Amino acid sequence: MELVTDPEVEKVFKKYPKDIQPKMRYLRKLVLETAAETEGLDKLEETLKWGEPSYLTKHGSTVRMDWKEKKPDQYAVYFKCTSKLVSTFKMVHGDLFSYENTRAIVFKLDDKIPAAELKHCISLGLTYHKVKHLPMLGV
Repeated sequence: MELVTDPEVEKVFKKYPKDIQPKMRYLRKLVLETAAETEGLDKLEETLKWGEPSYLTKHGSTVRMDWKEKKPDQYAVYFKCTSKLVSTFKMVHGDLFSYENTRAIVFKLDDKIPAAELKHCISLGLTYHKVKHLPMLGV
């Protein structure tokens, strides 16, 4: 898989508070691993959207992540709010995750991230346009 990275993304990671940086880098690691493991995904673009690290593929919906000063006790992975992604995650994973409406999976700073389940959600985001017509996104 080819990774195309905007150098500005690294600047954003470095601006996070020191205690948040490892959490954000772990989310990034999960996105990159998921992309590499996803069949048919040849290229991943790492860029900034709304100043947030964002990941785009040819057949996917944008997957973003961020920590925000106004909610310093949490960080999140964001998905397009008009997609069926978060509603599907709720059906499949139930209360394993905390959600922000139809737009995000939210983590408290001391949460242990269920990596396999989060990677499943990320994979659905990165391939969304291939599966959006399927019941429950083909899960």
